[in-house]
Amino acid sequence: MKRFDFPLLLRRIVFRLMRVDLMLLGLVITLTTIGFVTLFSAGYSFPWRIEGQIRNIAVAASVMFVVAATPVKWFEKSALPLFVLGCLLLAATHVAGVTVKGATRWLDVGVRIQPSEIMKLALPMMLAWYYHKRSETAAWWDHLAAFAMLAVPVAFILKQPDLGTSILVATAGFAVIFFAGLHWKAIAVLIVGGLSMLPIVWTMMHDYQRERVLTLLDPTSDPLGKGFHTIQALIAIGSGGLSGKGWMEGTQAHLDFIPERTSDFLFAVYGEEFGFIGCSLLLVLFTCLVARSFYIASQAPSTFSRLLGGALGSIFFTYSFVNMGMVSGILPVVGVPLPFMSYGGTALLILGVSTGILLSISAEVRANPNN
Repeated sequence: MKRFDFPLLLRRIVFRLMRVDLMLLGLVITLTTIGFVTLFSAGYSFPWRIEGQIRNIAVAASVMFVVAATPVKWFEKSALPLFVLGCLLLAATHVAGVTVKGATRWLDVGVRIQPSEIMKLALPMMLAWYYHKRSETAAWWDHLAAFAMLAVPVAFILKQPDLGTSILVATAGFAVIFFAGLHWKAIAVLIVGGLSMLPIVWTMMHDYQRERVLTLLDPTSDPLGKGFHTIQALIAIGSGGLSGKGWMEGTQAHLDFIPERTSDFLFAVYGEEFGFIGCSLLLVLFTCLVARSFYIASQAPSTFSRLLGGALGSIFFTYSFVNMGMVSGILPVVGVPLPFMSYGGTALLILGVSTGILLSISAEVRANPNN
């Protein structure tokens, strides 16, 4: 039996990590640093959140580098079993899940887990694997099969109900289908069909979801209830002016007017303290992050890595667009964190894995420039 060569494995890991995309890594580190600085200001009155975020960042960073050192072919091999496991866990959550505040999103397996979070990565990995296997003989009905695979987990997640996560999962899945070559005529049909279904969707929505849409149209209709989050966030962002009130000087946050100020509404704290200039810088950083992700995906050597990389870039875009949109009052409040900045262990871990996969793809591109 051949003896395991640990020094050789270590050299290969170092060799791989030395070839990751430094621009992407630098953007993630910059956003995480800005996020922690903002969270420190928003949460200085409850230091356990700050300590918790330090642990979250350490865990996510460790996982990110482990994933970055992992060959892409391992993700390809794990796509199908991970997707099947995720669907089984979602089904189990529907049958025997833990209900908190009217939502059945968690499963108790000794520790409490949220299976829908797994699908943020499992679904795009599965669809990328499917199109990779079908790349030589792809037909129009492959898109139908892909939409069927997308519909299963999204339906389970909507049933919980969890609109925010369902949007993220659906976006990641649709991104793979789009990058796989979905014709623009099919996209037009989907848009028209989706618009025509809106009245039916409205009747199927939960009361709190309809209230969020109505609050978006007129938050002042319930200023102390459903519209409170949006109104206070807009006041905070607007009061920041051109250059902001300064770090640790935000009154809306420190006087407890901004709810969920360390998580979903951290952008309101950032806007108040750093103003229009700071928000513009943040938009540039997120734009560069998404653009760099798509660039890495475009250089990937295989269909699987190209489609998966494109989906991960779409996840970064959706996270940031939806969060900033809901805090700014142009989208309903759906509970989506600001990527790499908001407090949260699970979301930061998923983002760390996503970044690690992109870094792994970039390392393979640099190691094999002729592919």
